[in-house]
Amino acid sequence: MGQRVAPEGITACLFDLDGVLTSTAAQHMAAWKQTFDAFLREHERERFRPFTETDYVEYVDGRPRADGVRQFLASRGITLPEGGHDDPPTADTVYGVGNRKNDALLKIIQEHGVTPYPGSVRYLEAVRDAGLAVAVVTSSENGASVLDAAGLSRFVQARIDGLVINRQKLRGKPEPDSFLAGAKALGANPAQAAVFEDALAGVQAGRAGGFGWVVGVDRTHHADELRAHGADIVVSDLAEILEGVTP
Repeated sequence: MGQRVAPEGITACLFDLDGVLTSTAAQHMAAWKQTFDAFLREHERERFRPFTETDYVEYVDGRPRADGVRQFLASRGITLPEGGHDDPPTADTVYGVGNRKNDALLKIIQEHGVTPYPGSVRYLEAVRDAGLAVAVVTSSENGASVLDAAGLSRFVQARIDGLVINRQKLRGKPEPDSFLAGAKALGANPAQAAVFEDALAGVQAGRAGGFGWVVGVDRTHHADELRAHGADIVVSDLAEILEGVTP
């Protein structure tokens, strides 16, 4: 394994999906904004304040869908009944609002497709050629379909997504459970695994899990926050690692 791919001793790479491998983070942000703005217009009325990118980064990005609903609405002093995973999108429950967002996301993806970052594809190819194992660790329940649509499934040996997180009752990011499950699925201990994340909650999870290398991917100009939450290095594109960025 060359030093241009990862530090010595790293045998497994754990990649977040949206915003790290694919450009779908922007589509998630748009779906959350559409969902929350409609909800807030109804519930805040004359006090309506729109959902912002800052809200997305602080309360939603990288977290399981229901956690994002709870965290953001709590920031506005709103509490909803939990409901259940199968609640209809029309239900004013935590899971109902989350399912509303998912419907919005699927429509956006259907209209615009899924594009992998070219630099991420280059890095995945280099990781594969170096013989490192690859897992995708994402809070999204649409992980399989997004990987397929982006043509990235061929690189991935294990997938820990929102469906697995729910089924195994794993704590979501910023807790390290999903990354630990990804490392285990690849037969690696945390010290042998690298985490690649664009979300503050994600790099925090990587640091909390004691992973050997935590890479922050800065797509939205918050490099300082990524470092503060636990990133060993911060890059704007994964291809930079191949060009000599070192920990």
